[in-house]
Amino acid sequence: MFNYELIKTVYNSLPGRVEKARQLLGRPLTLAEKILYSHLFDETSVAYQRGKDYVNFAPDRVAMQDATAQMALLQFMMSGKSRTAVPASVHADHLIEAKSGDIEDMNNALIVNKEVYDFLSTISNKYGIDFWKPGAGIIHQVILENYAFPGGMMLGTDSHTPNAGGLGMAAIGVGGADAVDVMSGMAWELKFPKFIGVKLTGKLGGWTAPKDVILKLAGMLTVKGGTGCIIEYFGQGAKSISCTGKATICNMGAELGATCSVFGYDEPMERYLRATGRNEIADMANEIKNELTADTEIYSDAGKYFDQLIEINLSELEPYINGPFTPDRATPVSKMKEEAKKNNWPVRVEAGLIGSCTNSSYEDITRSASVVKQAIEKNLAAKGEFMINPGSRQIRHLMENEGYTEIFSKIGSKIFANACGPCIGQWVREGAEKNLINTVVHSFNRNFSKRVDGNPNTHAFVTSAEMATVLTIAGDLTFNPVTDYLVNKNGEKVMLEPPKGFELPVKPFDKIELGCQAPVSDGSKIELNIAPDSERLQLLTPFDEWAGNDLTGLHLLIKVKGKCTTDHISMAGPWLKYRGHLDNISNNLLIGAVNSFSDKTNAVLNQLSGKIDEVPKVARAYKAKK
Repeated sequence: MFNYELIKTVYNSLPGRVEKARQLLGRPLTLAEKILYSHLFDETSVAYQRGKDYVNFAPDRVAMQDATAQMALLQFMMSGKSRTAVPASVHADHLIEAKSGDIEDMNNALIVNKEVYDFLSTISNKYGIDFWKPGAGIIHQVILENYAFPGGMMLGTDSHTPNAGGLGMAAIGVGGADAVDVMSGMAWELKFPKFIGVKLTGKLGGWTAPKDVILKLAGMLTVKGGTGCIIEYFGQGAKSISCTGKATICNMGAELGATCSVFGYDEPMERYLRATGRNEIADMANEIKNELTADTEIYSDAGKYFDQLIEINLSELEPYINGPFTPDRATPVSKMKEEAKKNNWPVRVEAGLIGSCTNSSYEDITRSASVVKQAIEKNLAAKGEFMINPGSRQIRHLMENEGYTEIFSKIGSKIFANACGPCIGQWVREGAEKNLINTVVHSFNRNFSKRVDGNPNTHAFVTSAEMATVLTIAGDLTFNPVTDYLVNKNGEKVMLEPPKGFELPVKPFDKIELGCQAPVSDGSKIELNIAPDSERLQLLTPFDEWAGNDLTGLHLLIKVKGKCTTDHISMAGPWLKYRGHLDNISNNLLIGAVNSFSDKTNAVLNQLSGKIDEVPKVARAYKAKK
């Protein structure tokens, strides 16, 4: 599973390729440049221009989650290949609803999604792909624990693939067609990115967590400020952050529009590799560690080498609470009271949720548990519902074995499956259909309208796992644990101490059955069958050959106003079940996008009939008339 031979091949060639790039550019290189130039599809004698040149790359591996994997693998079937050209994995994490709790929700998912799971398991087996079964964990946490390695490059069919940047990897979220190119042995094209340098000084302390670095940065750069760029973090402050903390920061770079984010290889990464049973990879990385971070001159004169330079002092950083309805509306905890009052936000916290691919590490769990433990000892009760999505089977095992699950249970916590759940609209929340105005806090990454529970009036705020925990206990969005006290069941005023957690378990992660189905060595005899009347899966057919004429005089379907994220283009939640059926998922086309001519969603002018109709219906009408 750890693919030592692949990594050995990458590391054997990396120093030589980096030196060639150094000579070509005639200057020192950033870490991002080292990874990019060492992963070119073909050797080059060209110094690529940032933000201008389109370049072909050869990523080391591909990862897909169960919703996006369906269409990607249906496309790959048409390539005529017998196996993927690079190592690949599929992770069954998106289709599991969060409703009653882990066991009941898992059992329900296995029944409801049986057709899709059987297809993904079979097609993975046929084409040499690792299949992570339902309950094994969330794609990005599983990748960090098993596949990511410093200096590598990977593509993932999910926005938050950059999570692996916490282990020094250029991990980029792409569409399924891009992944199919790479799995088929073709080059992957990308406009050569620009580079944003983020220098971290000082050290985190108190209630401040790694999550607050990216929450503050989101407020500075906005949801489009990182577009076309790789964000590279460096400085003594960066070296003081745990590997999983770095991953959290890189994960949410997607919320800035960044291509990906990276940290240079350092001691926390080495510790994480060894704790997760990858001593051999750590040893190999140590042999070329100078090439797994930027050249020394880069960081000592950063303004000269980065297109944009930002400095954040971790010692002065406050906890942040971002939202509602957008992850770049950043409010430090000390300012939340006045912001909430000014904007008339509901301040009663109805629910708090932690976990997801963003904050489900061992460190996150232990820091949150320390807050809960204090609350119990000080006779406090949680005023809001509290829910947890463990990131992987490994993390759940540690939670149960080390007593953290029991601690959480004492405040009535509900443990959901090791899956995305509420983070992607898969929270079957009782009463959400009433569309009541309410507030929830979570340690996820996105908080656009309807994202968490389908209710457009749910004000979702993004924060760290420990802040989500304490705000749920307080039941008050404006509560500041740094300065405020709570009143316990006895009427006593009590204050909570800053959370204390552990970067890693004392002993390496236990060797447990992780839920990965390794493929057979020869899948040529395996057959794939899809029922013709299936609502979930649909075989693809090739496009008609181009007639040689350009398409002209086409009608405009929609001009989108404001934010247009993957959520607006193709909503998640209940629509995920159609991700393997091209015709059915087309009924989801841009229904969340705002029409710039009317400020309405899912209402556009059909220029043939002159009537206003739903976006997919107008698209189908245009197609029918060719």
